[in-house]
Amino acid sequence: MSSVPHLRLGVNIDHVATVRNARGGAHPDPVQAAKLAIEAGADGITAHLREDRRHIRDDDIARLKAVIAKPLNLEMAATDEMVAIAIKTRPHAACIVPERRQEVTTEGGLDAVGQHNLLAPVISKLVGAGIRVSLFIAADPAQIEMAARLHAPVIEIHTGAWCDALAEGPGGVAEIEFARIRHGAILASNLGLEVHAGHGLNYATAETIATLPEIVELNIGHFLVGEAMSVGLPQAVRSMRAAMDRGRAKAVPR
Repeated sequence: MSSVPHLRLGVNIDHVATVRNARGGAHPDPVQAAKLAIEAGADGITAHLREDRRHIRDDDIARLKAVIAKPLNLEMAATDEMVAIAIKTRPHAACIVPERRQEVTTEGGLDAVGQHNLLAPVISKLVGAGIRVSLFIAADPAQIEMAARLHAPVIEIHTGAWCDALAEGPGGVAEIEFARIRHGAILASNLGLEVHAGHGLNYATAETIATLPEIVELNIGHFLVGEAMSVGLPQAVRSMRAAMDRGRAKAVPR
């Protein structure tokens, strides 16, 4: 029986930049936050360079790539501008996400089925540059199967619907949404895809999702930055790592 793989923690530092940009200047510095997260146990750093640059900026990405000691995961829209930046910067990974100017944060998963003609050349260019590509999608069989056909090596399952349902109470919709995530992760793994997950996760939900052996990486940001205001970012990261480890200890190889 094979062992369950290590569950990596990617810390998204977007909202450190949100606080900085609210007043201008250079404080707090998302790059310093990234260093603190890595020292506390993060396996990598995620940052979303949006078209409107509402939080992370181009120089943040350049500095992150230059100074952090762990992999950088660049969240990006499938646009010519972002592809050019990714190829120039050469992050370890690029996660293609949907993006709309009017949204507060990324809402829902990418429509890989409807946008396959747009995504195919983007994925090809990024993979050709040696960048690990992931698609941020819902745990929907059609989307997962399309990701495999597009030769994206990784998917990141959008966990927001499950987390939102849990906020309304356990059971019912929450159980249905978690079952979708579980079945989606199994399908993706069977198709040869590496499976990540993220959006809306906290200590409790991260511990629960860590029990799914097919998922090998969680990307978490907003909750950790919020917790950092009370306990500091290093402690928040350590507590998240501990929650993930507790959940992983319960995972059983399939």
